[in-house]
Amino acid sequence: MRLSRSLASLTVAVALVLSLPYEATPHARVKDAAAPRLFGAECRTAIRGSHVVAYCHNPYVDTDRVSLHVECARWWDLDTDTGPVDAEPALTVRLTGRCWKDVGSAWVSHQKAG
Repeated sequence: MRLSRSLASLTVAVALVLSLPYEATPHARVKDAAAPRLFGAECRTAIRGSHVVAYCHNPYVDTDRVSLHVECARWWDLDTDTGPVDAEPALTVRLTGRCWKDVGSAWVSHQKAG
């Protein structure tokens, strides 16, 4: 008799779970197709004297077009910008620049290629 009562309880529990609406049951969520994709290479810039080196690694799927910009400390020293370089997925690119005397600042700009 006890077996039939526990079987009846199990049957009722299963019936209740199956009768719940779909939204109420836990299920794996599908990513929203409109969610923004991650973008942008991670760049590390080093200034040594009058020379600047930047390494940019792109861990994402989209190609990142990077450029190095160097602002020189002296008013008579010309600021420089490198041409754009494509940092493709899972690749690291090296950018270099320099001033004649001292570097005031340096930064890398990013643009989505394509």
